[in-house]
Amino acid sequence: MAKDTGFFAEFKKFIARGNVMDMAVGVIIGGAFGKISTSLVNDVIMPGVSMLTGGVDFSAWKIVLKEAVVDAGGAEVAAEVAIKYGSFLATILDFLIIAFAVFCLIKFLNGLHKKKEEAPAAPPAPPEPSAEEKLLTEIRDLLKEQK
Repeated sequence: MAKDTGFFAEFKKFIARGNVMDMAVGVIIGGAFGKISTSLVNDVIMPGVSMLTGGVDFSAWKIVLKEAVVDAGGAEVAAEVAIKYGSFLATILDFLIIAFAVFCLIKFLNGLHKKKEEAPAAPPAPPEPSAEEKLLTEIRDLLKEQK
């Protein structure tokens, strides 16, 4: 078998790094979080917004540029052309929720790093005794010897 050289050896080395694996896990978890956020927007927030706007389905808000063409039998010949701004607004809200969650996570992690930097690594060594303390210690030791 031929020895790995050049491009493929470099690619193999790149994939084997821990950072790449951490990034892959982050992307997978981020995708799952995106689904949760999308569900929050579509299934929790938007029904409330719809109720406030008189029961209008928020995701159905659109500006029709060209109506759908239907034949005599009722089958659609050409699809409707529309600007679906309700769906777009829901996507923007979804993005804002994800951005806020990431901001909170980064703020939390920065706080942990700051606390770690502020915490002393080891307790400070006791201060060197003064000349007066050394003299008193010697006197004490001499008095103990006399007993």
